[in-house]
Amino acid sequence: MDRIAAAIDSINIATAHIVRWLALFMVLIQFFVVLGRYVFGVNSIAAQESVLYLHATLFMLGAGYTLLVDKHVRVDVFFAKFSAVTQRRIDIFGHLFLLLPSMAALLYWSWPSVRNSWKILEGPISVGGIEAVFLLKTLIPLFCVLVMLQSIALLIRLFSAKAPQ
Repeated sequence: MDRIAAAIDSINIATAHIVRWLALFMVLIQFFVVLGRYVFGVNSIAAQESVLYLHATLFMLGAGYTLLVDKHVRVDVFFAKFSAVTQRRIDIFGHLFLLLPSMAALLYWSWPSVRNSWKILEGPISVGGIEAVFLLKTLIPLFCVLVMLQSIALLIRLFSAKAPQ
């Protein structure tokens, strides 16, 4: 089981190593968009949308890695004060009854929209924009799958871990 968890980790680590560069490209493109608009009077809807596409890709595909390294936002006040056993139980409950079902629901309900978008190769958000909304929508199921896989890897570790004495 540890090999399965490690394999899942490696998928999210590899994805993170690729998408982390998108932050740099986002900043550079945004810099040139602002420079072009305010210094040279040139505007590009496609360049502006590319920042949106990169931002969405960075966060949607980086979510599984964020879960792996435990840097996601925790909405709790008492968790840090609990014992390791209680924290483990809360994590197991959260993965089994909150995270996995919500990701499954999002995957299920978004799939028809993604499928239809691919059928018509859905065009740009704005006139003159990037003609690939179908790719943007594809990030939703990819996000769900990467987060669900990482959740499973974490559950494997949570269930196989020896409870502290």
